[in-house]
Amino acid sequence: MCYLVDDMDSAKTSKPIPIYQIKVTLQKSAPPIWRRIQVKSNTTLHKLHQILQIVMGWGDEHAHQFIINNILYDTSNQAYHGLVQTEDEREYRLNQLIPAEKFRFKYEYDFGDSWEHLLLVEKILPLQKEVFYPVCLEGAGACPPEDIGGISGYYRFLEIIGDPKHPEYEEMQGWVAKDFDPEAFDIKEANRQLRRLR
Repeated sequence: MCYLVDDMDSAKTSKPIPIYQIKVTLQKSAPPIWRRIQVKSNTTLHKLHQILQIVMGWGDEHAHQFIINNILYDTSNQAYHGLVQTEDEREYRLNQLIPAEKFRFKYEYDFGDSWEHLLLVEKILPLQKEVFYPVCLEGAGACPPEDIGGISGYYRFLEIIGDPKHPEYEEMQGWVAKDFDPEAFDIKEANRQLRRLR
């Protein structure tokens, strides 16, 4: 397998590493829950998974997969997942799989709740030396709680916690902090965690 440019190769050849600007949108969320990130083009899919967990706000408690051109990428080490071909996400970098701007692919987290994310490569940009990558530029909407029952379960949860008289109100309050705000997104905390990512 032949990898494209990585940090060491770039240092040897003096070729800059392109930056991918990607908009990540949680599917079927309304209003949309989304993030805009910039990552180095030589980022592996596995590291992108770690980045997505941080910026979206997930806890990395469940299985996940990328779906790119009808091929699944995960860490299962299985040649086939059912009848669908799978590849090891740790062996692939974005610049091997993304041909150009406007390319779209999917990321699914937690096969029970099935949180599906659409990733749109908005721009391919030159690396800025003063910027620490990966970086989250902006976003909107809080991450749904883990194990809440998918997008439909999340909206049912919001309906219940918005009504203190609902018979399930106390139970649902136990899923999150008392001050849960569905519109909140702490970009400073997301970027703080990204800076700690190895």
